[in-house]
Amino acid sequence: MSTVTDVTDADFSEVVLKSDLPVVVDFWADWCGPCKQVAPIIEELAHQHGDKVRFVKMDTNTNPVTPANNHVLGLPTIQVYVGGELVKAFKGAKSKSVLLNALEEYL
Repeated sequence: MSTVTDVTDADFSEVVLKSDLPVVVDFWADWCGPCKQVAPIIEELAHQHGDKVRFVKMDTNTNPVTPANNHVLGLPTIQVYVGGELVKAFKGAKSKSVLLNALEEYL
């Protein structure tokens, strides 16, 4: 059982790229309505699968560098990293089933 933790420009490399587990990154902003729809789904997935996959979120308002460097052009954007490499990316709000299917091989 795990929770979604915050990640910043300063610790993105350490937390995400150097993680031993696959990492789901939720890029969001407080003004983004669809981001608010996705947040509880990400939390639920973290509680259910946090032992196999790490879940983090990045506030793009206070951390502009990492989203720019990782081609985040719209919000919400959800990216999956494995071994420091971007393996999957989703733009826009996605359902729990879509996200589960994307993570299936890591669960």
